Amino acid sequence: MDNKNKQILQLIANYTAKDISVKELEELHNWISQDKKNKAIFNSYVSTYKNAKGAVFVENVNTDNAWKTIVSKLDNTEEFLASSTAQKTNKFKPFIKYAVAASIVFIASLLYVTSTKNTVKDAPSIVVNDVIFPGTDKAVLTLANGTSIPLEKGKKINKPNLKSNGEELVYSEASSSSKEIAFNYLTVPRGGQFSIQLADGTKVWLNSDSKLKYPESFAEGEPRSVELLYGEAYFDVSPSTAHKGTKFNVLHKYQNIEVLGTEFNVKAYTDDANLFTTLVEGKVVLQKKGYSSYLTPGYQSITNINEGFTIQKVDVAAEVSWRKGLFTFKRESLKEIMKTLSRWYNVDVVIVNKELENIEFKGVFRKNQTIEEILTLIQNTNFINQFKIEGKTVFIN
Repeated sequence: MDNKNKQILQLIANYTAKDISVKELEELHNWISQDKKNKAIFNSYVSTYKNAKGAVFVENVNTDNAWKTIVSKLDNTEEFLASSTAQKTNKFKPFIKYAVAASIVFIASLLYVTSTKNTVKDAPSIVVNDVIFPGTDKAVLTLANGTSIPLEKGKKINKPNLKSNGEELVYSEASSSSKEIAFNYLTVPRGGQFSIQLADGTKVWLNSDSKLKYPESFAEGEPRSVELLYGEAYFDVSPSTAHKGTKFNVLHKYQNIEVLGTEFNVKAYTDDANLFTTLVEGKVVLQKKGYSSYLTPGYQSITNINEGFTIQKVDVAAEVSWRKGLFTFKRESLKEIMKTLSRWYNVDVVIVNKELENIEFKGVFRKNQTIEEILTLIQNTNFINQFKIEGKTVFIN
């Protein structure tokens, strides 16, 4: 068996064992799309695997048995099995300069779910009485004089040192010599997203239900500071070398992030007990009263509002996939998933059956999918009896 086939078999096994990165998903999908035979092999294996397990959704996978089943679909079985015991690793690096292809979202149709339940419910259904649309590019810009300007796709703005094409807000460095700093606010509502380029060239992407405070221009020779009042933001910071060594700070009432030039994500929603800072590139220092911690690429800081920092290694691509138009859930509870969806689709969620809140799911969805499509995929697990949409509220039973 050639090396290419061995590589494909490794990807299928990783997929089945729920140990596959976003980059590997893209490679696997490209192979499936090349030829109908490839798709048949993949589907045949998935079907055989599910039947062998006696259940569609499982938490743990016997990878040795998985290897044997995959290889039975191809030739030269003995040669491949000889190498199947080699330890496999997930080599996805914490650098995501490539764009995540939307086509990899085929995984969404094969959600994994874990639960303590041993029974499967009958005939789950979705009742849709009102149509819910995905979020769009929209925000409200508040100027220093208190003027509010709605921003939305298709609406252009052209002011001195400030322009917008309806999807992005771009500031240019002011020529004024005034030392007084004027602050603006960019507020992204539930059901929205927007990006901004600050006067120093730093780019910020704001997720739904987020608010950023920033100066119209930065004082020369002084630290550059912005404040994430709440929500989620991805920062691509203009390096200090381009600004006479001045550092860049992202302030929040529970922590300060000091950077020299880097890319990172900050998640700080008001209804979460923790703040999450994920470093993509570079180096940052997190500071809080009585605490200080360095963060390196591929790691995430969890800041408890009442305590200090906890550092953990994460799948960076999954953590920041929202910026590429994806929802990536990795063993997240139904309660947390619905919290994320409620922000993007601007809906309220009522989980009537509280026993469902802690069921865990794993999957990837496109943000431009309707909420009905995502709910359908989730309810197909048979762990959910019914979703009902009435007005702007989703009821889960």
